[in-house]
Amino acid sequence: MIKIRALIGLRFRAMRGSRRTVWVGASLAMLLVVCQGVWARGPHVHVHARLLPPTKMVYAALLAPGVLPADEAAVPDDGTKYELKLHHLHSGESIDVVYRVGDTYIPAAIEKLDYFLRDSRTQDEKAYDPREFDVLHTVMARLGRPEGVIDIVCGYRTPWSNNFLRTRSRHTGVAKNSQHVQAKAIDIRVPGVQTRTLRDVALSLDAGGVGYYPRSQFVHVDVGPVRRWTFAGRGED
Repeated sequence: MIKIRALIGLRFRAMRGSRRTVWVGASLAMLLVVCQGVWARGPHVHVHARLLPPTKMVYAALLAPGVLPADEAAVPDDGTKYELKLHHLHSGESIDVVYRVGDTYIPAAIEKLDYFLRDSRTQDEKAYDPREFDVLHTVMARLGRPEGVIDIVCGYRTPWSNNFLRTRSRHTGVAKNSQHVQAKAIDIRVPGVQTRTLRDVALSLDAGGVGYYPRSQFVHVDVGPVRRWTFAGRGED
């Protein structure tokens, strides 16, 4: 009697397991049919999981300050030539200039850069600290783009322009004593380079101030005191 009950119990459990298997199989089949219908109606989107390789920073020593002679005669004929390719986003102008040979800045080239970086509102210009050009050159070298173009967001600003920007709204990110007024700062972008990557390279120089403007998509670099900051709003520094 006990054996009979045991056999009946085993058979009942087998039947119940069989029903569960049939139900699961039917559910999966129905789900497959629904998915196939959606696939047939909707657009076919292929998603490829691909990790982009990180930008490799190339080591390049920051140039030591050079000498700015009174005239071109003092510029050596031989020596390493240092070049900058810039495009100004406000004026639409571009410049490609060798500004330094060896340890000597080229006066005529520096004058061209000073004019190129003039205040876009008043058209006034001021003599730039040439170390700022060395910072730009070294940034491009460390990015592995010595022949690349730098987009200029802002160069020199007169005190009037600086105050104008500061008073446009409560939160502009414009410093009262901006290094732009001293002709020691430039706001830049590099096409094809992420803003945070550009910031990291600028910080690696330890050459002055570095401001990160992720919303406005530019980096401030200057040859003033070493410091760093991030401005999360929109505006100029």
